[in-house]
Amino acid sequence: MFLNDIFDQTIKKLKAQTANVITLANLSLGGFAIIFALKGNLNLSLLLIFVAALADRFDGMIARKLQIESELGKQLDSMSDIISFGVAPALLIYQGILFEFGAPGSFFTIFYIGCGAFRLARFNISENNGYFTGLPITAAGCLITLSYLMIPYIPAPFFLFITIILSLLMVSPFKLKKV
Repeated sequence: MFLNDIFDQTIKKLKAQTANVITLANLSLGGFAIIFALKGNLNLSLLLIFVAALADRFDGMIARKLQIESELGKQLDSMSDIISFGVAPALLIYQGILFEFGAPGSFFTIFYIGCGAFRLARFNISENNGYFTGLPITAAGCLITLSYLMIPYIPAPFFLFITIILSLLMVSPFKLKKV
């Protein structure tokens, strides 16, 4: 009987942390994407950002399915998202092309990260009413990451423009229905 109780408690604790472990996998993938971007391995950085997006998709889904949603999980998810969909994509596009613009490229790289952080903070203090306010950072991060693939085909100023537009969309007041 005693061993069964220990086993049951252990399973409950593991179940309670399942979503957080997936969230931390998202954060880790974003962290590795940053490291690889800094080392110039931009294609691997791109791949890691997209795998982080998959992890981000599943952590919330699993939390809801297992009924283990928590305030800690919400905060951890936002901290992971700023790494994986804020810093990592910003460094990827900076290393890929924005560095060519000098100070403006640096400024708008940081501006993108700041807008993403603002977007996440606003989300964390808002009511969950079935709508997002502004473009979610995950979508912005995936779009800016995807734009990296177009570097050989599109003039450089486009990337400065897309970085500015995605930044402003994240902090804009428009409502987007959650799916």
